[in-house]
Amino acid sequence: MALGWSPDGLNFDFNWKSIYNRLMISYLQGKIILKKDKFVILEVAGVGYKVFLNRQNLSRLPEIGENLKVFTFQNVKEEALDLYGFFTYDELEFFETLMDIRGVGPKSALDISALGSLDKIKDRILKQDEKIFEGIPGIGSKKAMTIILELTGKIKMLGQKKGSVDEAEGALMQLGFSKQQAKDALSRIPGSIKAPEERIKLALKNLGK
Repeated sequence: MALGWSPDGLNFDFNWKSIYNRLMISYLQGKIILKKDKFVILEVAGVGYKVFLNRQNLSRLPEIGENLKVFTFQNVKEEALDLYGFFTYDELEFFETLMDIRGVGPKSALDISALGSLDKIKDRILKQDEKIFEGIPGIGSKKAMTIILELTGKIKMLGQKKGSVDEAEGALMQLGFSKQQAKDALSRIPGSIKAPEERIKLALKNLGK
């Protein structure tokens, strides 16, 4: 955020990408203080976080007053910062994959992630079963097939990446950076640099550390 003076008074110039990179919340652990139909509020260090969950995870929540751990996706808009929570990192990764598809927003992605177990959803998509999306608002048969076609390749890539995790990316995440922050920082490093130690060092410089 840049703060300056203009004839009309203070001038605030918000750089939303900068805010996103610096304040991204990727994990929360805290006490449940409120449960609603679409979200839960977690108290973490005296601060309440509103976290949207899918129907499946909402039905599995502990009681109010108990602790909950969630991996989170932070959806940044000019008018709001929304958090979407998941019980496992694999669920979060699948949600992020859905968000990469044109025309799929966070609400549709959350509805899709509640269609059953993650393995079952992936299996039906790989079988090109367009009926899996029946009942989800805004997803007709044409859009369903588009999503399936795009997801099929992405799911196969996810499976391949499980066996070949980027060492530098993993190290940055262990240092507390989100997966997206790590990816963004590493993407700015020349491809000619292969050594994990050097890539981590350069990525930390890109992250301002």
